[in-house]
Amino acid sequence: MTLFVSHTTIDCHDAYALSEWWKALLGYVDVEGDPNLPGHEECMILDPETGHRLLFIEVPDEELPAKRIHLDLRPRTGTRDEEVERLLELGATQLADHRGKYGPGTGWVIFADPEGNQLCVLRSEAEVAAWEAQKSGS
Repeated sequence: MTLFVSHTTIDCHDAYALSEWWKALLGYVDVEGDPNLPGHEECMILDPETGHRLLFIEVPDEELPAKRIHLDLRPRTGTRDEEVERLLELGATQLADHRGKYGPGTGWVIFADPEGNQLCVLRSEAEVAAWEAQKSGS
């Protein structure tokens, strides 16, 4: 037997606002029959293609734990650098840039969402495959 990830839970101060931000970033949607509304203390969103779910839960603590979640994200289409620009336009805060860490065409960029949750933008699967092909052809 094995387990699978049912959903990823994120502690936050404003479940609705943060779920809306992540919906815009990832293209996720509300769960059918369970719409998220302002004031809801729990808001779940899902990826319409894969079914992956994120659950945002409001916690009463004034200060949230520093590392309450971390997601590594790959572009579905396009490139890492295009997504980096899109995140900046959506108001994400860039924390560190590790592009090129292992040579040209490698690496990732670390961001924080509006409540300080960290996320990384990795290269797309197509970019990784192209880099691997180039590396093996050298």
